[in-house]
Amino acid sequence: MLVTFEGIEGSGKSTQAKLLYDRLKDLGVDCILTKEPGATYIGQKIREILLIPQKERITKDAELFLYLADRAQHIEHVIKPALKEKKIVIVDRFTDSTIAYQGYGRGISIEFLEMLNKKVTDDIEPDITFLLDLDPEEGLKRAKARNTLNAKSSLEVRFEEEKIEFHKRVREGYLNILKRFPNRVVLLDGKKDVYSLSQEIFLIFKTKANL
Repeated sequence: MLVTFEGIEGSGKSTQAKLLYDRLKDLGVDCILTKEPGATYIGQKIREILLIPQKERITKDAELFLYLADRAQHIEHVIKPALKEKKIVIVDRFTDSTIAYQGYGRGISIEFLEMLNKKVTDDIEPDITFLLDLDPEEGLKRAKARNTLNAKSSLEVRFEEEKIEFHKRVREGYLNILKRFPNRVVLLDGKKDVYSLSQEIFLIFKTKANL
């Protein structure tokens, strides 16, 4: 199975992906936890480019193709081999992020993005996507607090610095993805406390995976 976690900044998706992974490992389930961008050596270098301080503005097209290059490496070197070995693959951000951020957020054609996603993934699609929904203002508040707590540099906060209208468009994009793919995408309330949300995710996953 390919399981993806999606959501706006500060929604808690990374925390929930890790909690599901830890729980499955404790149960002896053969699984991996990975992410985009930066899961491969080349992906790490791409991530460094994406997070360069804005001495030179990254155009929306350059940003898009950097993310897609990262995904191409990720698919070939991490996801495909793990799926071939019958592992459960848990991914923190995947193709839906491209549609939400570069499509709805940046205004790039959704049809064009879907064609590119199809190409770089070799038609691999998630079996289930957990979408953690949260009001953008609350999400940004959480993200900025997290970055301050973790002493993150400006390299880590590129999207957090976007205007609130951008984040509202991204959220709208995610909700539209939910409408289009109701059998794949599971909507979750990002305002819930971490552990009750983790339990809810595990029970949904357990049903889908027939564990």
